[in-house]
Amino acid sequence: MAGILNGAKAYQAQARVDMNQLVQTYAPLVKRIALHLKARLPACVELDDLIQSGMLGLMDAVSHFEDGHGAAFETYASIRIRGAMIDEMRKSDWAPRSVHQNTRSISAAMSKLSHELGREPKDTEIAAELGVDIDKYHQMLTDSSSSQMIGIEDLGVTDDVIAEGGDNTKDKLFETLATTKFKRALVEAIQKLPQREQQVLALYYDEELNLKEIGQVLDLSESRICQLLSQSMARLRSMLKDWSGN
Repeated sequence: MAGILNGAKAYQAQARVDMNQLVQTYAPLVKRIALHLKARLPACVELDDLIQSGMLGLMDAVSHFEDGHGAAFETYASIRIRGAMIDEMRKSDWAPRSVHQNTRSISAAMSKLSHELGREPKDTEIAAELGVDIDKYHQMLTDSSSSQMIGIEDLGVTDDVIAEGGDNTKDKLFETLATTKFKRALVEAIQKLPQREQQVLALYYDEELNLKEIGQVLDLSESRICQLLSQSMARLRSMLKDWSGN
């Protein structure tokens, strides 16, 4: 019996060491995601707060990850880390209700126009559908960008699901994102975007440039890049809102 107990204690001790090593190894991932997210948030949001909530997400990922899950740990951990940051920010949502309403209105207008026109609508067409001038529409996009903390990895589910979800929702989200069908649907949706918006997404998510750096590459203002990023995300949400994997 003593041998069994000692073996169990040794196993638990090794498990703790392995978990601590994983947390230390992937701590830089937490900071990278926090910096990436911070670039889209108001100045009042502290980077340290994002990192702190992200570390909790990382520890949660270490505790729940299964090697046979079919995806790399970093992919799984990234979703958990970002989700923890988003959950924390949602608890102290700074955006007025009107901003969230405008975000939904933009998405609805895009969806309606794309069906009517058989293509993705232009800025001016979306503004006209919303009954506002182009400057007002661009301001709505800027405000929307500050309130949208959802990354391209989270487009398979609605805001409400993410806001209400606990561990089960995150597990379901991971399974959704891991499917080949969703990835294919996302790629096809991105290919339908205007070329400039595709460039912004590629530089933001693939190259991990911030808005100022993307502006320098494309010779556009940081505010315009912010608008294009918000608009591209709204288009993708509209195109993928009915995705079911069937």
